[in-house]
Amino acid sequence: MTCQKTDVPPAEELDIPALKAKYRAERDKRLRREGGEQYVRPTDDLSDNYAHDPFTPVAERDALNEEIDVAILGAGFSGILAGYQLHKQGVTNVRNIDHAGGFGGVWYWNRYPGVQCDNDSYCYMPLLEETGYMPSKKFADGWEIQAYCQKMAEDFDLADKALFHTLVESIVWDETIKRWHVKTNRGDDIKARFVIMAGGVMNMPKLPGIPGIHDYKGKMFHTSRWEHDYTGGSWKDPVLDKLADKRVAIVGTGATSVQAVPYIGKYAKQLYVLQRTPSNIDERPNPPTDPDWVASLKPGWQQERMANFHTGVQHMFAPGEEDQICDIWTELVRNLCKDLEAEGWPELTMEELMARREAMDFQVMERMRRRVDALVEDKETAEALKPWFRFMCKRPLSNNEYYPAFNRPNVKLIDVSPTQGVERMTEKGFVADGVEYEVDLMVFASGFEVTSDLKRRWGIDTVTGRGGESIYDHWENGPSTMHGVITDNFPGMFYMGYIQGATNSSTTEQFNRQAEHIAFMIGEAERRGAQTVAATKEGVEAYVQHCRENEVDMSEFQAECTPSYFNNEGEKNPKWALFKGYMAGWDAFRDMLADWRKLPDLPGVTFES
Repeated sequence: MTCQKTDVPPAEELDIPALKAKYRAERDKRLRREGGEQYVRPTDDLSDNYAHDPFTPVAERDALNEEIDVAILGAGFSGILAGYQLHKQGVTNVRNIDHAGGFGGVWYWNRYPGVQCDNDSYCYMPLLEETGYMPSKKFADGWEIQAYCQKMAEDFDLADKALFHTLVESIVWDETIKRWHVKTNRGDDIKARFVIMAGGVMNMPKLPGIPGIHDYKGKMFHTSRWEHDYTGGSWKDPVLDKLADKRVAIVGTGATSVQAVPYIGKYAKQLYVLQRTPSNIDERPNPPTDPDWVASLKPGWQQERMANFHTGVQHMFAPGEEDQICDIWTELVRNLCKDLEAEGWPELTMEELMARREAMDFQVMERMRRRVDALVEDKETAEALKPWFRFMCKRPLSNNEYYPAFNRPNVKLIDVSPTQGVERMTEKGFVADGVEYEVDLMVFASGFEVTSDLKRRWGIDTVTGRGGESIYDHWENGPSTMHGVITDNFPGMFYMGYIQGATNSSTTEQFNRQAEHIAFMIGEAERRGAQTVAATKEGVEAYVQHCRENEVDMSEFQAECTPSYFNNEGEKNPKWALFKGYMAGWDAFRDMLADWRKLPDLPGVTFES
């Protein structure tokens, strides 16, 4: 294997039972009884953190009262891919509806300094061969990704039809006309034959429910609503010169904070980084795209690369197979395969292989902790920055400037794990360990509602199907679907995201294949002259049973993990977990859906006139 790390400690150097005990202790002190309820939806005087768009002025328009074929709720990658796949099926009477001021989804909203993709761009940015686009570097900047979203929307004839700065307030099925009433804050009543819920996995910002947050008199905003007018700089040029006389605190040390902290620390008078749980952060190789490499690519290269990435995250490389990704995401598998290659690829039972994988997990995480010691000068700070958890308990990250930022005299790490988060806020700042710190700006790098309850994530009060049944009641105990995209009693409503079935390591590939399946059903309704398509109760029950029979039990691993959005802040078996294991794997799942699409009767759904 190429790109191999040379500083991975051998397993014999590690006391793995002691590390397991350490991991449990670090997890336990961060567990909170309220779980995901420790975060709050942006409401009342904090509502501007969600509804307000600091980037694009709201354009006045008349309310719409119209009939369309498909309302796509979302204009990020999932919504764009839904539109693309619908057009391939010949369905063009569609609208993307989004509360943002343009295409991009999370890449529209995330304009904080340093924002980049933290996955390989050549995998993450979809349909590169179809659009003829090539990212400028391995980890593309946020502005480049948003520009690509706009390009896709224009290429696929979506741009002129979209409704922006439009919040959906209710979605109600009307049996008399077999359409959905999609009503919005702009007074619209859009009657759609089909609705696709394409909000992605990072739609609703979440704010920490810190006592006293309403008492604070200084400036505060969420990182997805960055105010460059206050900080200085811009999306493409993050020179935060207006912070030169400002004391700043940033809450959170996940993917966003890791990218933003080096810039804030460079320009602010004082920066306090409030950390509950550290992240695991490797170096970030980010070379520009090599034109000779581009010239060497053969048709089908992106699907091949995505398959290689998926293998490197979730499975094992075959003997002789190279890791094309070569970053933190694939290191564990890459290292394990190198060891097995040196041993002549011995035949191992599944139990033996999983034991070797677990040992490599501890080895990789120990390398990450030693990296902290090598880069952070203050030993107390370095110790607090070390990650004590399994490799995939939190999102693996990479950044070259984050750890060195703590060597600046104006940057101070404040560990808030003893109080399981920020103790409280005051009029002038925040309190940690009984000490009040006065700050001019509070930045919340607290992420999005990813695995919390559906109503919190969608932010739509009313979603009712046949007989007035609420989707929130229908899915009170978690999703029940046909193929992860449609459910009974909600005809013509489709869902995208990590819902039910196999998962792909590339989020956008997951979305694209869901969009393909959804678009086929809608296209088939058109071909059959049907008004809508509905999942049968029997079809849903059969598919749910199939998923149960194929589910890999992840509850023990999730219960051992430190709280994060992966396990909805420490739940033992979160009903909306991102990664419900599917034993047969992604390829088998895709084949199953493709085989179903070839069947003449398409069991599990009905087409209604």
